[in-house]
Amino acid sequence: MSDTTAAGRAGDGDSGPAGAGEFGTAVVSVIMPVYNAESTLQRSIDSVLGQTHRALELIAVDDGSSDGSAALIEAQRQHDARVRLIRQANAGVAAARNAGIAAATGSHVAFLDSDDWWHPRKLELQLAQMQRQSAQVAYCSYLRVAESGRTLSRVDPPAELGYRDLLRSNYIGHLTGIYDRRIGDAPFLKIGHEDYAFWLDRLRRAGRAVRADHDEPLAYYLVRAGSLSSNKLHAARWQWRIYRDVERLSLPQATACMASYVVQALLKRRSGAA
Repeated sequence: MSDTTAAGRAGDGDSGPAGAGEFGTAVVSVIMPVYNAESTLQRSIDSVLGQTHRALELIAVDDGSSDGSAALIEAQRQHDARVRLIRQANAGVAAARNAGIAAATGSHVAFLDSDDWWHPRKLELQLAQMQRQSAQVAYCSYLRVAESGRTLSRVDPPAELGYRDLLRSNYIGHLTGIYDRRIGDAPFLKIGHEDYAFWLDRLRRAGRAVRADHDEPLAYYLVRAGSLSSNKLHAARWQWRIYRDVERLSLPQATACMASYVVQALLKRRSGAA
């Protein structure tokens, strides 16, 4: 594994990615796993570097790509010193995210996959909401977008969530989550729905999470035909495993949570959000 880093941040004159941001000393480490994403990667990178909260570092972890992804990231790094490139042999998305967390130097961590993108004010509004609400985890609404560019649905999670709320349904879209590292880091598990298990851990530690609001969704999730997450049977099996093997819920507790999960999934599907 190798890490290519440049000192300083482009365009602001600060000395490095750990400099002060608009909200105290908040510097956001954005973790982006990359695997053969050349066709969508530039949009994702641009949405990070175009954030109004400029105190950030983008840690792109190339997971053994065979296309031009790594070269694209390296070219971006030459123009913006906030970009860091980590290269590793192909080990999967969980390992790539874990490598990014291990390399992060910021006070907060957020995640964006290499085919999704953010509204320019996403981090700014989330950090402000976390400060106002004394919260250590935040999320936001997002749009689900087809490969054609057509909007499929808008996902609006509850205004506040606790651990038990999240057990009933995966309300936090992974591309929307951000956490304060004072609650501690945690590894992604190599299981299905690893992002869901990760945010359950964040809420167990933080106690609660809050939604950052705006008149527009703050994130955009690309829905690919035939993606793993679109297989409902696999998703249900992964969900059950998390309840029983990761969260170690009793059989009655897991059954109740699973029933709620199924109901929420059906409601989302009826509204066009599944």
